[in-house]
Amino acid sequence: MSLVSSTSLLQEARAKHYAIGAFNVHTLEMLQAVVEAAEEAQSPLIIQSTVGTVKHLGADYIAAAARVAADRASVPIALHLDHCNEFSVIISCIRAGYTSVMIDASHSPFEENVAMTQKVVEAANAVGINVEAELGKVGGVEDDIVVDERDALLADPKECAEFVERTGVHTLAPAIGTAHGIYKGTPNIDFDRIGRIAEAVDVPLVLHGGSGIPEEQVKRAVSLGMAKMNVATELRILFSDAIKHVFAENPDENDPRKYMVPAKKALKAAVIEKMQLCGCAGRAGDF
Repeated sequence: MSLVSSTSLLQEARAKHYAIGAFNVHTLEMLQAVVEAAEEAQSPLIIQSTVGTVKHLGADYIAAAARVAADRASVPIALHLDHCNEFSVIISCIRAGYTSVMIDASHSPFEENVAMTQKVVEAANAVGINVEAELGKVGGVEDDIVVDERDALLADPKECAEFVERTGVHTLAPAIGTAHGIYKGTPNIDFDRIGRIAEAVDVPLVLHGGSGIPEEQVKRAVSLGMAKMNVATELRILFSDAIKHVFAENPDENDPRKYMVPAKKALKAAVIEKMQLCGCAGRAGDF
């Protein structure tokens, strides 16, 4: 099937109290691995790329590879641009064929965030694709965006309601205590805040910083209204460690296929586990 907008996928996930895994990829092999995982798990899938990866590979290359994967797949697949604060990059990805984009103006004052998000929603609505935005500041590092822990601000439920109403944004990523990267300790997630935000808005919510969150916390967040979970750093580490292991065993290896195959295998297994954790495994038949 063709690439689809993530809007209907996430609305269905929210209505049925599960989350769809959204996985950042940086190479063709990583993209293939997450798609193979979705096929085996019979799960809807959101493929994500960061702005850095778009600038490294090209939005057209990424979109073309994702289209081929979607055309071959039996499960619904969306292609999402993660954390972007550059309108020109967002437009280039929309033109290339992305079916979901994130405008991250959370570092700006509320009114500027509203204005920038409105502008992106208008462009995306013209072609029927999803827009995600962020309120508050999720701590940690995402590509070249850094938020110090002491500067990470949690989203206010009333502000979330006003923001969604004024912008018409399709999905919302509120800061609720998670962080990008690998956690040094147990995440301090504000579950009460998730519940209050879910009651205040009718759009699907997005859980950022999904690498390494304990299983019971993921399940609780999903039960309260999180309909999408982003996973990035954990996948990069698994993929890279699998390649390092090949070279540790055979330092003279020079055939990329020999180290990419085990890396894909490790990534695929991890993604299937995340899909099962989110509750989206076996849900492809919902669409």
